[in-house]
Amino acid sequence: MDESRKTRDFALVIGVIAALVVINLLAHFSGHWPGMLAVPLGAVILALAARASGLSWADMGVSLAELKYGFRWSAIVVVAVIVIVAIAVAIPYTRQFFLNDRYASARGALMAAFVWIPLQTVLPEELLFRGVLQGSLRRVLSRRLTIAAAAGLFGIWHIASSLGLSAGNAGVTGAIGGGIGAAIAGVLGAVVATTVAGAILSWLRFRTANLLAPIVMHWSLNASGALGAAIAWNLA
Repeated sequence: MDESRKTRDFALVIGVIAALVVINLLAHFSGHWPGMLAVPLGAVILALAARASGLSWADMGVSLAELKYGFRWSAIVVVAVIVIVAIAVAIPYTRQFFLNDRYASARGALMAAFVWIPLQTVLPEELLFRGVLQGSLRRVLSRRLTIAAAAGLFGIWHIASSLGLSAGNAGVTGAIGGGIGAAIAGVLGAVVATTVAGAILSWLRFRTANLLAPIVMHWSLNASGALGAAIAWNLA
C-alpha cells in the first residue's frame, strides 16, 4: 500500500470516529427531534460520505451480491435469541430484569419492537458500526484488530444511553441499588455487555460478508427484550 493511500485510509477512520462522537452527543444531549433523528440521519449521511471517500458498498456490507450468505445465519440467530429470552422470562429470578416501565403495555412493546427499534436503533447502528466503521477499520487493521476496535467503540457508544440504567427497571435497581456507585456499575456493565455483543456482531459481519445477519441478530436481541418485558409484566 502506498503512503498516500495509507494516509487517506487513516484519515477516513479518524473522520468516521469523529462523526460517531458527534452523532452520539446529538442523540443524547440535544432536543427531542434532533435526538430522534441524529442516529438515522447521521448513518445515511456518514455512509454516503464514506462512499464518496472511496469506501465501496461491499466494504460497508450493503452489496446485494453477498446478501445470500446472511440468510442461514439470520435464521439460526433468531431461533437462538428467542429460545434464550423465552427461558429467561420463564425463570422468576431473571424475569425481574425484564420489568422495564417503557414496555409495560403490549401495544408499546409491539411498537418498539417493530417500528422504533428497527428504524432508530438497529438499522442505523449496524450501518454505522458494522458497515462504515468496520469497513474503514479493515483498510488499516487486521480482521481481529478490526473486530476488537469496532466492538470497543460500540461499547463506548452506549455510555450515554446507559446513564440512569436502573431508572424504570425494578429488577436492575434491585440488583445494583441506587446512588453514584450503582450508576457507575450500570454504565460499566452496559459497556461490557455491548462490547461483547459488538464483537459477535462484527464477527458475524465478516462471516457472512454483509449486514443482514448482524441486523437480524441486533433486532432479535432488542425486540425480544421489549416483547419479553411486556410478557414479564403480565406474569409479575
